[in-house]
Amino acid sequence: MKILITSDTYFPVINGVSTSVNNLYKELKYRGHSVKILTLSSNGVEKVEGDIYFLKSIGIGVYPDARIKFPLHNRLINEIIKWKPDVIHSQTEFSMMFVSKYIASKLDIPHMHTYHTMYENYLDYLLGGKIIRKKTSAKITKLLLNSLDSVIAPTEKTKKTLLSYGVNKPIYVVPTGIDLSRFKQKISYEEMYNIKLKLGISMSDRVIAYIGRIGEEKNISEILELFPNLIREFKNIKFLIVGGGPYLNKLKEKVKEMNIKDNVIFTGMIDSKEIHKYYRIAEIFVTASTSETQGLTYIEALSSGCPVVCKYDPCIDGVIEQGENGFSYKDKAHFEYYIGKILRDGYLRAHMRKKAIVKANRYSSNIFGDEMLDKYYRITHANEEVSADLIKLTNSRN
Repeated sequence: MKILITSDTYFPVINGVSTSVNNLYKELKYRGHSVKILTLSSNGVEKVEGDIYFLKSIGIGVYPDARIKFPLHNRLINEIIKWKPDVIHSQTEFSMMFVSKYIASKLDIPHMHTYHTMYENYLDYLLGGKIIRKKTSAKITKLLLNSLDSVIAPTEKTKKTLLSYGVNKPIYVVPTGIDLSRFKQKISYEEMYNIKLKLGISMSDRVIAYIGRIGEEKNISEILELFPNLIREFKNIKFLIVGGGPYLNKLKEKVKEMNIKDNVIFTGMIDSKEIHKYYRIAEIFVTASTSETQGLTYIEALSSGCPVVCKYDPCIDGVIEQGENGFSYKDKAHFEYYIGKILRDGYLRAHMRKKAIVKANRYSSNIFGDEMLDKYYRITHANEEVSADLIKLTNSRN
């Protein structure tokens, strides 16, 4: 099968969408399919690198790394049309969705789309939320998705949200797969010692960590507000915040204002090949975000054997098992209680580490690849199945 994956973002930009696209590409190629990725160039330069086609683009400044295609038509798109893919799977709702619709229309092939991002949580980036309101965002999403053939939702939470918007196309729930092999890598005592030494963490410190994008919608501020109570109980506790993003400087200011800078460590951006090591040096992964469509960092933490304490959100249903691989909290008192419970109980930590790894295995990129191929087969053979059903119906009447 020839499969075209399109996205506004791809490596070297690191985020959940680019990682998902790369994992899907590798799994489909491993199964012997012909796959190409059509994406926007992160530096505006048009080029082809193997199966990756980078289109000319310009930054638009309304959101970090946000770019749009310019101009609409060019030779690379024509090359893709000549290649004649069997199905198009778009991953973002901006420039490349419209390019995908154009290609699908030209070739009369099905167009499937994965809805990765809950935009109602990101509207403040557009001039403080004054350009597009939540209701308008829902209407735009409905119009876009109802013009396609089918939709992939990473979780039931996302599917329910799309249904509430009025999306009436088939919606399949397929959790995004993760290359778990990276996070199963163990690190030596020496590596752990050197990382902690560089960060100013002693081997006796108790480390809880947030790893991911530093955006206001991730609600890291809530964790900081709860942290002083934990410091009073665990004098040697450290909160490790790994990653970069538009809210980083504000968080640093907040830490200074709270006078907890000796217990909070910011690493900034870390090479994706090194991220697994930071999960390994943490005893607990923490997050108060409720803006996730799936929460890939939760699964990364679990596959590293790191228990999770997170604010409850429907996206974690079936992922975080209360008291087994972590805890979800609904009120602030429970956050402190669960952190203390895990840090004080070595047996519980060991039990949670084992359960975490078992749960994470269900979200492997291998399973993801199989699920997506099933959906591609369904959408590309939909007309054949309808015709077969009509023949059966006609024969039964005769």
